[in-house]
Amino acid sequence: MPTEGDRLLVEQIRQGDSRAWETLIARYEGRLLAFVQRRLTDRASSEDVVQETFIGFLRSLPNFDDRRELQTYLFTIASHKLTDYLRRQGRHPLQMVGDDVLQQKFDEQAGASSVARGQERRALETQAVARALGEVLDQWRRGGEWGRIKVLELLFVKGWANRNVAASLNVNEQQVANIRFAAVKKIAEGIRRAGLPADVFPELAD
Repeated sequence: MPTEGDRLLVEQIRQGDSRAWETLIARYEGRLLAFVQRRLTDRASSEDVVQETFIGFLRSLPNFDDRRELQTYLFTIASHKLTDYLRRQGRHPLQMVGDDVLQQKFDEQAGASSVARGQERRALETQAVARALGEVLDQWRRGGEWGRIKVLELLFVKGWANRNVAASLNVNEQQVANIRFAAVKKIAEGIRRAGLPADVFPELAD
């Protein structure tokens, strides 16, 4: 059963509270990273998978069932993202995660996961994310928000962690987290507006 604290945290994130989003990351990022890194060993790739996990959570938030345990849900998403990564690398995912307790949960829910997504669906997803990101960048360019754009470049193009971006640009790490949250939220909204087929990003369905 989920804790009352997790329920409140999810509700605050739904309301767009960036501090709640940062709390979620602080609470679960280390556990997720340890889980992924045990299988990948490469720190940078592990951080990428964890970042994809949080983005996947945000995309699925409109349909998240508050009766589910938040930690289990996040680790299930991480399992899906890890499997996707391993398959892209030509490695057999079950050899890496087969002994983990979460594998059973992963198998139970695999039908609705990204594992079932074909190449055509992946292409649609990639195009939708690219268009949505383009809309965010265009909006920020028109507003002259070049600092935000630079943060996104370091986060999404170079794959830097929040703390490294903050140090490089001499800004507060909380500011970086807020910009990441705002961008991901806008991207998710853009994807929802795209009117894609129901089997693409089903987590965003009404």
